Amino acid sequence: MSSDGVRPKRAVLALADGTIFEGRGFASEEPSLGEVVFNTSMTGYQEILTDPSYVGQIVTFASPQIGNVGANAFDEESARPHATGLVVRELSEPSNFRSQQPLPTWLARWKVGGIEGLDTRRLVRHLRTHGSQNGVISTEAVTAKALVEKARQIPSMEGLDLASGVSTRERYEWTTPTPAVLGPQPPPAPVRFHVVAIDYGLKKAMLQFLVDQGCRVTVVPAKTSADEVLALSPDGIFLTNGPGDPAAVAGADKTVAALIGKKPLFGICLGHQILARALGAQTYKLKFGHRGANQPVQDLATGRVEITSQNHGFAVDAKSLSAKARVTHVNLNDQTVEGLALPEARCFSVQYHPEASPGPHDARYLFKRFADLMAGTPLPA
Repeated sequence: MSSDGVRPKRAVLALADGTIFEGRGFASEEPSLGEVVFNTSMTGYQEILTDPSYVGQIVTFASPQIGNVGANAFDEESARPHATGLVVRELSEPSNFRSQQPLPTWLARWKVGGIEGLDTRRLVRHLRTHGSQNGVISTEAVTAKALVEKARQIPSMEGLDLASGVSTRERYEWTTPTPAVLGPQPPPAPVRFHVVAIDYGLKKAMLQFLVDQGCRVTVVPAKTSADEVLALSPDGIFLTNGPGDPAAVAGADKTVAALIGKKPLFGICLGHQILARALGAQTYKLKFGHRGANQPVQDLATGRVEITSQNHGFAVDAKSLSAKARVTHVNLNDQTVEGLALPEARCFSVQYHPEASPGPHDARYLFKRFADLMAGTPLPA
């Protein structure tokens, strides 16, 4: 029995391969459809759920208890949750002073459904072995066979241009720095640079860290042309994160190809993949992706290992990179490409999330590297 006296409804998670998990439904009672993926982060569930990179995905948390912080406006990375569903072992009651409402209440407002009480360890192992796949969360009185068939009808992530759907429709300015969690706000950094950010599905933390480095940021839609970007007279160009298949973001590779060498350029996650494609490289879908705040990445120039926050289902094919692009970072779990640089073109990118949100702060120096690049400091050799 729930805290409000209402008996939780039986819910089912049906995967496209026919595997069924039973549990209890919470939040929205409408069916949740999407690609079922897992995230190994122990904290930051609200930042994860509001990351636009999770459009079209049902997120399974490997951490067994989720919900103790509730939901609050401070932890949102965008204006709403973008994940289509949530899978947890145990839904916790809020017990944090920053909680403004319970997690299920917040999710129900946006018609996002969840399921708890199932064996998430078994589910994560299943996805790791058989790969991420489409699924349905439902409390409806329908057969498991019908739900499996519904899961099989969901379009594959490959070939989907989701970035254009979540990108801003209008250009806007961003001047807000990273807020102080506790205590007084530090004085704002003096504005030194104008950065144009091409929005493929950005997280607000990225913009805040740019402002912390003395940047005034103009955010533009994903379909903005290279000529329109350069007409804004930026000191630097930023390619944001975002969801879906990088090969399907119409015209993005050609736009970025026309910008390379014109201004200092920095790309993160989907922006990194689009940059690679602009250089003629190929991208491919990973078996189960990298999603979590504990991914080890090595800087090949220094040998330094960073623990990073990641969220992506596609990667750059290292063998397809041209000789002019230098691989700067690799993932120590599977040796996938985690960073690129073209020093002569004042251009670099990383596959992981240096702004974290959530996650470790090992890689935040990359925002300063971008600012230094705009100030005339060359990229490290």
